[in-house]
Amino acid sequence: MSRPLGPEISNWTPPPLPKDLSLSGQWARLDLLDVQTDAVGLWEVFAGHDWVWDYLFEHPPEDFDAFRQILETVAALDDKPCYVIRAKDDPAPLGYACYWTAAPAMGCHEIGSVNLSPRLQKTQVATEAFFLMLDWAFAHGYRRMEWKCNALNMPSRRAAERLGFQYEGVFRQHMIVKGLNRDTAWYAITDKDWVKLREAYQTWLAPENFDQDGQQKQSLKALTAVCRAEE
Repeated sequence: MSRPLGPEISNWTPPPLPKDLSLSGQWARLDLLDVQTDAVGLWEVFAGHDWVWDYLFEHPPEDFDAFRQILETVAALDDKPCYVIRAKDDPAPLGYACYWTAAPAMGCHEIGSVNLSPRLQKTQVATEAFFLMLDWAFAHGYRRMEWKCNALNMPSRRAAERLGFQYEGVFRQHMIVKGLNRDTAWYAITDKDWVKLREAYQTWLAPENFDQDGQQKQSLKALTAVCRAEE
């Protein structure tokens, strides 16, 4: 009896891990987290904004020492490299994002443990930072990039959809985080998706897409929605 099987993946070579990168675009630059040099600047943009920790694994730090300990723990995760996000021509750190759960043998990786300060949220710098992370991954052979978040975290879910990630469902009772149940919403972009999505990002990032006040003319959400509609 003949049964359907998936398409063959021939000449497959697992892609490299994204370690020790330096990524730069028009607005954004990403560098590997250096606690010694980045902790003070990151604390300055996160201090007093406890709500940014609501859906993260860590509790809001009470002081700089507690915040530094969080960064040291993250930096010690050798298989989950953390990258500090800055404006391209400004050394001040504004937030961070990690290449999280990796499965290079399967060509799969994830953007996770994202923490954007209020100063970074909803900016060209933040959007381009995610573009740079995705583009590096697909350019180096990854077949799939994931975005996972607490299913109650609606800002993260809206961000995933705006960035072009496809919703794939909810893993119910997936985790216990800070003593609370977490259902996890899963999103992903495949290398085939990225062909059109990359063009959408390039259209959005183009200087002519912004007026003299820096306001966008076409939204990324609209551009990525067209890519999904064409599938």
